[in-house]
Amino acid sequence: MKNILILGSTGSIGVNTLNVVRAYPDRFKVEGLTVNTNIDLLEQQIKEFRPSLAVVRDTLAAKELRKRITSGCEILQGEEGLLEAARRGNYDILVGALVGFAGLAPTIEGIKLSKRIALANKETLVVAGELVTRLCREYNSELIPVDSEHSAIFQCLVGEKHEEVEKLILTASGGPFLNRNSEALKNVTVSEALNHPNWKMGSKVTIDSASMMNKGLEVIEARWLFGLPKEKIDVVVHPQSIVHSMVEFVDGSIKAQMGLPDMKLPIQYALCYPERLVSKNRKTNLASVKTLTFQEPDLRKFECLRLAYEVMDCGGTAPCIMNAANEIAVGKFLEGKIKFIEIPRIIEKSLSSIENHRSPDIDVIYECDRKTRQYARNLF
Repeated sequence: MKNILILGSTGSIGVNTLNVVRAYPDRFKVEGLTVNTNIDLLEQQIKEFRPSLAVVRDTLAAKELRKRITSGCEILQGEEGLLEAARRGNYDILVGALVGFAGLAPTIEGIKLSKRIALANKETLVVAGELVTRLCREYNSELIPVDSEHSAIFQCLVGEKHEEVEKLILTASGGPFLNRNSEALKNVTVSEALNHPNWKMGSKVTIDSASMMNKGLEVIEARWLFGLPKEKIDVVVHPQSIVHSMVEFVDGSIKAQMGLPDMKLPIQYALCYPERLVSKNRKTNLASVKTLTFQEPDLRKFECLRLAYEVMDCGGTAPCIMNAANEIAVGKFLEGKIKFIEIPRIIEKSLSSIENHRSPDIDVIYECDRKTRQYARNLF
């Protein structure tokens, strides 16, 4: 029996993690749940899974939840409550399903307690990859990726020698705008950008998929997860989302992990590794899929992916600047304040205006994130 703390239990990854727990009640117990403001769904989750604690980042929402949950579950609040939940340590696996920079601090607390980190939060490694991977080595904490692409690579590398890896090949669906030209992107609507052809995700992640920033974040994440330079990390567009990613070896052979676009599989793998449990999830019928296609990404159209590769060359706090500017820009787009094509403009301006610090510590990373957000908010 493994106890699980889920950071972000009402988002797509959190809900699917609870689906896995529900399917294997003899293997997993929910120790804690955290949300931002969605206390209606959290209330249902508390009643079903009976965690010992829950955290609501919004103070007023936490006060309301305490009126509804009067016994059996301690309700914490705010950023400090989130850190407290991670620090208590009465869990075996921390599922990092928060979106954005907010996932970094509690993940570090879990690492310092030598817990297994089932990581879905790309930004943790994007903004602080060097620091996080060093802490994992220092505290002997397992870092198991939950993103479907990184889970696929992780699975392909089991039993293989690191020095025999030629390159990692991350697949990308291409999102809703794969077949539109650059001119057509000037006037896309929020609803069009949120209409992903294959995956059901939260708004921020879905917009990142439409701009291919999600793939840029994943390239940086892969660099830290698997210890390879950017020259050995490729991206190919694969619209069917059946091949989740691949590894090419020095002898020319390629291993691919395949499956339907369903996040329960990589979540289950991260929770159970190195075991594989019998699953009732839908299985892949290749005969019904019929066609698998691959193509190069258009870096002129998907500028965010190009920027991510450039940021990898810069190093230091440049990835932190890119991530913070992107989070602000995506928020502005979702609110209808900027156009879709202005997202990379905000990122570029931030990268050219905010100082890049080499080998930053955690305080420098937080200050860089704060300055970038302040700067990006005042653009456009």
